[in-house]
Amino acid sequence: MWNRKENEIPSTSPQRLSDDSPRPSIVSKEFGDAPSPSSPQIQRTPRGSVGKSICIRGELTGNEDLTIEGTVEGKIDLMDHNLTIGSSGRIKAEIGAKKVMIEGEVKGNIVASDKVEVASTGRVLGDIQAPRVVLADGAHFKGMVNMSENVGAATRPAASAAPADLKKPQPQKPAMAEERPLAVKSA
Repeated sequence: MWNRKENEIPSTSPQRLSDDSPRPSIVSKEFGDAPSPSSPQIQRTPRGSVGKSICIRGELTGNEDLTIEGTVEGKIDLMDHNLTIGSSGRIKAEIGAKKVMIEGEVKGNIVASDKVEVASTGRVLGDIQAPRVVLADGAHFKGMVNMSENVGAATRPAASAAPADLKKPQPQKPAMAEERPLAVKSA
């Protein structure tokens, strides 16, 4: 029926590629392998990574985008580049970058010249200073936000203290009255 031969079995094996047909690449370009001569050149910005088991204490600077899945304590300065705090990233530092994406936890002030984005899994305890701020539904944030347009490379986070205009006033303890024994008059 329908001009099909009775004894013919449909082929279920994949078709073979001829020698002159393009072949799909099985090597990932993510690891920096050279593109094939027939494919266009892809410009990628260098990207560093701090793995889950890495703990850094001190000052972290660089001239490339960075993803942190581990722990960093101190200061992070990537003012012209993007910083991503992965879901397992734990940061206790003053941060300065072009864009900051937070999926993990940050304790410290953040200064970004472009944008700060806190994902639904992100937690921030500190002040944010950036022209654009995005807090996803479910994100945790405790601090102040300054979205003035003059945030830029001239405004860098201080390692030991917040910028003067972002310092929170410390609550003062009430003065203790001098303790004196109560005088009881007898009748």
